[in-house]
Amino acid sequence: MVTTSKGTTKRGTAPVEATVNRVELAGRVSGDPQERTLPSRDVLVTLRLVVARSGGGPVDTIDLACWSASTRRTALRLGDGDRVEVTGALRRRFFRTPGGAASRYEVEVSTLRRARRGN
Repeated sequence: MVTTSKGTTKRGTAPVEATVNRVELAGRVSGDPQERTLPSRDVLVTLRLVVARSGGGPVDTIDLACWSASTRRTALRLGDGDRVEVTGALRRRFFRTPGGAASRYEVEVSTLRRARRGN
């Protein structure tokens, strides 16, 4: 039996855990976006975002991957130093290197827009 948020019980149901993978970032583009065509013929635009930590100190550098046509178009119009706002999901990508298997985290971009001046 499972107790619901209303205090009632249901027989034969399993509890459902809420999960969320949503990232919201604001920062500046470092370098120029790069467009690649993968062996699968999928087109991908990657770029790097620099985000300042609150309270000063070091910054975080985050890799972004744009898969949709609209985010790829937007990314290709950006350049080094442009301020942007991003939403997306954190993904772990696996790949092979001469030294063996490796992985890297990146944000798969859902929305990407140039930040308004003053932000």
